[in-house]
Amino acid sequence: MALDPPLVYRVPEGREAECVYFRGGNSAAELICVVLTRDGAPMRLFPIGGRSGLHVPLRITESLLTETELELHVAAPPGVRGTVVVDLGILEL
Repeated sequence: MALDPPLVYRVPEGREAECVYFRGGNSAAELICVVLTRDGAPMRLFPIGGRSGLHVPLRITESLLTETELELHVAAPPGVRGTVVVDLGILEL
C-alpha cells in the first residue's frame, strides 16, 4: 500500500531529477520493506529491520526525466502495527 497517496513526487516540466539518498526508520518489531516505484514499477527496495533504521546513499546512476512519477510503498506482514519514518533526498536539475 502507498505510505500516503498525496506523497507522490512528479518531476516538474522541463526539469530532470536524481535520487541521492534514502533514510528510514521502523518502530515495529518486524522487518518491513519500503519500495520506491517509478511510474508504477518497482525501482528500489529498502528493507528496514524491526525497531531499526536505515541510511542508503544512492549513487547518481540515472536521471529521472520530466513527468516521471515516484511513490513510496510499504510492505509488511499482515497485522504489523508501528510507525514508519522515511526521508528520500531528491535533487532537481
